[in-house]
Amino acid sequence: MRTVLNKPFRIRSFVRRDSRKTPAQMHALQSDLPSFGFNIENGLFDSEKIFGRIAPLLLEIGFGSGESLLTLATTHPDKDFIGVETHRPGIGALLMGMKRNNINNIRIFAHDIIDVFDKSVVDNSLDGIQIFFPDPWQKRRHHPRRLIQPSFISIAISKLKLGSSLHLATDWEDYAKHMMRVLSNDNDLINVAGVNQFATRSVYRPILTKFERRAQKEGRLIWELQFVKGK
Repeated sequence: MRTVLNKPFRIRSFVRRDSRKTPAQMHALQSDLPSFGFNIENGLFDSEKIFGRIAPLLLEIGFGSGESLLTLATTHPDKDFIGVETHRPGIGALLMGMKRNNINNIRIFAHDIIDVFDKSVVDNSLDGIQIFFPDPWQKRRHHPRRLIQPSFISIAISKLKLGSSLHLATDWEDYAKHMMRVLSNDNDLINVAGVNQFATRSVYRPILTKFERRAQKEGRLIWELQFVKGK
């Protein structure tokens, strides 16, 4: 564990934000999160028991308002999804969408992904992990706070089944190059697009999120990486 100014520090998958929840989001959090949420204190996530079936299981880290995840779950009813997010207005928005569209193949962790991996996700249990538009921490002195680091990727790989996918996207070129270095240097991963090559848009990013729309408006490209666990 690193220290900054003599204080313990660890990479986190989120930035603390004090955003105001709408009344509808608050209601969804109170009424629906107990049914569709999973607490890390409950131990290991048993997907067969929780979803009542055996199906491919994909996990998305930082789903924001849940637009993309909701669309994925709607268009892939044969798959089950875990969404990890700490931004409670976004969780509320996803829950509202799930109720509106009668979606039952998503479960939510309102926790940091480091804790979720540590306490709830069994090794070699996931058919895919996706991380779309994580905080880029643009300033150089903040780069160590970026989620995509060798130590984190090693943990993520341990949760994937052999041949399963690790799928990332960002609208910051510097972060994209950093991601490529980290993933390419891991001997357990194979770049689907070819050595040091960025991927084309995946069907698992079915809609333009607000981050993409903002990036397009500001003239930034989208950089996509698709790797599979090869060992």
